[in-house]
Amino acid sequence: QVQLVESGGGLVQVGGSLRLSCAASGLISGIKSMAWYRQAPGKERELVATITTSGDLSNIEDSVKGRFTISISRDNAKNTVYLQMNSLKSEDTAVYYCNAPQWDRTYWGQGTQVTVSS
Repeated sequence: QVQLVESGGGLVQVGGSLRLSCAASGLISGIKSMAWYRQAPGKERELVATITTSGDLSNIEDSVKGRFTISISRDNAKNTVYLQMNSLKSEDTAVYYCNAPQWDRTYWGQGTQVTVSS
């Protein structure tokens, strides 16, 4: 089993910044990549960014490119993936979810709310 615990969401004004964290623990040896998704009210969940657990490859979706960055840190017990969000816009308001595929399963965090107010 893998546990994903997210933190760092909150209320921020337009133009502000937030940093989300997701700690993956448990049987994480088979996780090769992690990702951030988001789901706004009334919309489908969408991919925001991905990164390999080695940190050598990452991708930022066009909708947030230039404003968001993804990074990862690792130790023997856990992987922690970060999403640095700058120049936030009202349309970034959503629940942000951490994702980690492993073999034939995909694990999700519980989600963290990000609200950007104008």
